[in-house]
Amino acid sequence: MHEDVERILLTEAQIQAGIDRVAREVTAVYRGQAFTVVSVLKGSCVFASDLIRRIPIPLELAFVSASSYGEGVESGRLEVNFFPAESEIQGRDLLLVDDILDTGRTLSRLVDEMRRRGARSVRTCVFLDKPARRATPLSADFRAFEVDNLFVVGYGLDFAGHYRNLPYVGALKRECYERPRSAAR
Repeated sequence: MHEDVERILLTEAQIQAGIDRVAREVTAVYRGQAFTVVSVLKGSCVFASDLIRRIPIPLELAFVSASSYGEGVESGRLEVNFFPAESEIQGRDLLLVDDILDTGRTLSRLVDEMRRRGARSVRTCVFLDKPARRATPLSADFRAFEVDNLFVVGYGLDFAGHYRNLPYVGALKRECYERPRSAAR
């Protein structure tokens, strides 16, 4: 896996420092109020897990499953596989946590759907922000890092289901995502 990474963009130490900063920002905003962290699966599970352990105030945790890449490199049709229970959304303040804000379509649709289902408020928190690819006017309320328009993997981010377990964020070599799918396995 490591040999498929062109270069490391964020080291483990940089990632942890970024998460510490975001946790302080989230804590300052939500201190004294009940809120629910909604992790967007699968990509944000690593970031959300580390983030919530650094937030020293009460919170609840829920999950939503959405995907738009499948095994490709271009954002496509959004598939929402499941939402939190109505009792976890309705009348609640939500912090929607995702791995990457790219085109903005996935996060924008999820925010709209959470509001439609009765959330009192919905803020967004992303591990990576890639503004060069934005197709929807959306800015995250909290972000750990901004990255250039590269195909990134690691720390929960994947290509065709692989590389999520890398402890750093790296730029995937072009030949890894451009080769035929049968050759990539």
